[in-house]
Amino acid sequence: MADSRSTMPGPPLRIFVVGAGLAGLAAAVSFTLRPCMGATVTVTGAPLRCLQRVCGYNEVNLKGVDFFGTVRFNSVGGEGSTRLMEFPNNNMGRAGWLCHRTDLHDELKRLAIGTDGIGSPAYLHLGQDVVSCDPLAGLLTLKNGETHQADLIVGSDGIHSVIRTSVLGYEQKALATGLSTFRCLFDASKLNGLEDMEWFSEGISGARVVLSTQERFRMLYLIPCRNGRVINVVAHHTDDRDQDKYEWSSMATVEEVLEEFKDFHPRYLKFLELGAQPVLRWQLRALPLLPTWINGRTALLGDAAHATLPTLGQGAGMALEDAAAIGCLIPLGTKREDIPARLEAYQELRKSRGEFVNRESLEQATQPAKRGLYARSKEQQAFLVGYDTVQTAQNYYGEKFKEFQSM
Repeated sequence: MADSRSTMPGPPLRIFVVGAGLAGLAAAVSFTLRPCMGATVTVTGAPLRCLQRVCGYNEVNLKGVDFFGTVRFNSVGGEGSTRLMEFPNNNMGRAGWLCHRTDLHDELKRLAIGTDGIGSPAYLHLGQDVVSCDPLAGLLTLKNGETHQADLIVGSDGIHSVIRTSVLGYEQKALATGLSTFRCLFDASKLNGLEDMEWFSEGISGARVVLSTQERFRMLYLIPCRNGRVINVVAHHTDDRDQDKYEWSSMATVEEVLEEFKDFHPRYLKFLELGAQPVLRWQLRALPLLPTWINGRTALLGDAAHATLPTLGQGAGMALEDAAAIGCLIPLGTKREDIPARLEAYQELRKSRGEFVNRESLEQATQPAKRGLYARSKEQQAFLVGYDTVQTAQNYYGEKFKEFQSM
């Protein structure tokens, strides 16, 4: 949990951000009012522009690998199909980066609690579980019985969000999809000296995708990160278990992973064999579309609002976009009485876009006819990566609230 305060004359806003993951820290950065604003995450297009406009942001700290697109192979081997990604208007000459989630989290944390922003730095309150909130009054209740009064509460507490229950007035869990994923990492030096690695090491910089030729859904994402020194292995697959009877995450052995992917070509199985223990098995779950993201002076952001599958690689990106938009709509000098109207504006700007990613990510994994559509569709790529979150929010702010000033 983080709180951020205005430094403008008059009563300062007291903002509590519940959750200190990528979404929560991005929101905290946004509210410090710099000029805007799995293991590997893809930062491209629209969310990349959000990062670019953050004062003090240092791209070196992300240790990112250049991302131009993907090379797709079928599971039996053979030549790959290169699919370049759209990357309009980001002034980088590339679509974005492949980053380790921890590195992005650390950079957002540095920015959130740093002292070089325009507003006051955020204060992190770790280990303080929030059990409920009164969304209209802006009152947070902690597990230890403490209560905190806020002018604005941002629920960025992830897929298991407590704040979501308070906003909706009922509990809404993410639903089973019949899919799970194995995840593991290994040092890229383990690939040195191995034969038949040209398909992975040569060609465009980006991820390698291997899709099963069988009807049963199985897909490998092989992703370099940390300046290419670490390989992240993501192995999506049909999960035959009754997922509601199992923990959302559990440990798996390499043998279990290899059994699931046993008909894949040996060149791809090497990546599963090299994965460091423990191998984690995560259920892939998705929220249904919510009737609202806001209630009174409380708003949902990131996975708390639109948790979905990683099919489009937009989960972290949508959180960064949400954070940038809400920060633009609630700049320094915003009054307490303005908050409900600003949150209505936030929902109007963000909800349909978040819901599009939510549904498309789910359908492109579960509907065979739509699998791989995002990689093929320049229209969808342009819609997602060509969007300017900050400019859109600033323009909306100026038109609706008549107080626009360049951020």
